[in-house]
Amino acid sequence: MAETSPAPPAAPTLFQLLIAFTIIAVSGFGGVLYWSRRMMVDERKWMTAEEFNEAYALCNFLPGPNIVNFAVVFGRQIGGVMGAFLALLGLLGPPFAIVTAFGILYANYGNIDALQSMFVGVAAAAAGLTISTSLKMMQPLFHERFGVPHLVAFAALAGVGVLRWPIYLVLGVLIPVSIGLA
Repeated sequence: MAETSPAPPAAPTLFQLLIAFTIIAVSGFGGVLYWSRRMMVDERKWMTAEEFNEAYALCNFLPGPNIVNFAVVFGRQIGGVMGAFLALLGLLGPPFAIVTAFGILYANYGNIDALQSMFVGVAAAAAGLTISTSLKMMQPLFHERFGVPHLVAFAALAGVGVLRWPIYLVLGVLIPVSIGLA
């Protein structure tokens, strides 16, 4: 008897899209890459890990913030122009309201030492989430035989992380090389 793989989940409705990106935005203080991957791949299963990586890689090449590009690309794929608008609204609306409120509070109470200590803790948590997400995004590479993608990833890490070369210089060299090798 042949096993059948489970059917992929149905595409989200426009309302589900708005709610998902609102949850991502509200959860992601300090960065939403972790939360967007968790929502799209792990929880809702609207994308596979490979699809998420490919979409996010595309969004790295578009001008503007990567996650904003991702919201527009994914939203448009699901619901056309309205889907792109609602995903963008969900992603940017709540943070705009929250940051505006925090700005007003900080202007009045920003010199309190406890508040300064809290910001240090939040920054450390954001760094941990970024590292965790990077490791999860690397997992598909471990399922492939060692090859060109691995070498390009290591070259980028060495250039930017170890040698401290400017990222635009490293990408300016690695992008054409990787395209040529692919």
